[in-house]
Amino acid sequence: YRCFWTMISRLPAAASTLANIGRCIFAPSQRIIRRGRGWRQQCKAPGMATTADAAAGRGIIEMQAPQIDNDAYVAKGAILVQNVKVSEGASIWYNCVLRGDVASIQIGKNTNIQDGTVIHVASEQQGTKGKLNTIIGDGVTIGHMALLHACIIEDNAFVGMKACVMDGAVVKTHGMLAAGALLTPGKIVGTGELWAGQPAKLMRKLTEKEIENIYKSAQTYAKLAACYRNNLLTEFSSN
Repeated sequence: YRCFWTMISRLPAAASTLANIGRCIFAPSQRIIRRGRGWRQQCKAPGMATTADAAAGRGIIEMQAPQIDNDAYVAKGAILVQNVKVSEGASIWYNCVLRGDVASIQIGKNTNIQDGTVIHVASEQQGTKGKLNTIIGDGVTIGHMALLHACIIEDNAFVGMKACVMDGAVVKTHGMLAAGALLTPGKIVGTGELWAGQPAKLMRKLTEKEIENIYKSAQTYAKLAACYRNNLLTEFSSN
């Protein structure tokens, strides 16, 4: 009986200790929650929150899921965000990032966007006069690790590996931007022209053979993408 009454007599002290522990846990957690709510409001950047913000003209377009044609190929590890359209026969290869959040990205038929390429767009929030989409035409080759930002690449053009095309720049049909070149804002690579350098400038006219190779590049990648899409890579390799 003595042990029993000893335990009973200690219950109020134990309850008081547990209550103190609870208060120590609860009070900081409430402070953290309130602080988190404050941070969330502070970090809500203009034009980056909701569709309602977009409707109010705050710098973004209404979000939608990427549109990928059934006959297109997107490799594992590639990231397509929001307003991106990938057309028939096009291929987006490993570790590419296509981010169509503040404007849209269009990838034409039988165009290949090779490994590690980054494609983005521009908005009024970034100092441009209106939104600038990135539009890539049909039969285009974009080499490995290229960077395209708010620009236009017309049908059957070629952008070399690690080349950079900046806001408002254009590569015309049968135009070629050499590997590693920097095409500065608003510059235009004319039809049948080869541009190279940093900043890029006109080097010479392309030969008929070089223009023919632009078509061959797009055709080869379209066939390769079809093999990947249908798990027939060994068949492609044996040809």
